[in-house]
Amino acid sequence: MIYVTDSLNTDQQQVIEATLRGVDGVIAPRFNKPHLLVALYSAEKTNPAVLLRAVTTAGYQAQLVGL
Repeated sequence: MIYVTDSLNTDQQQVIEATLRGVDGVIAPRFNKPHLLVALYSAEKTNPAVLLRAVTTAGYQAQLVGL
């Protein structure tokens, strides 16, 4: 899970979800709470650090939680 510290509107959430869909191995990213992003992914192709880097590279402050 990724906690995004920025306050996001729906468009920004959709941008982050689309960004993660562009990461090889990501199957289904989605926000289940306003700041909490969950992503289903293939552990053979990617890992949480790569997902976090995709979010932060897109310009958002975030951190891994629940690991």
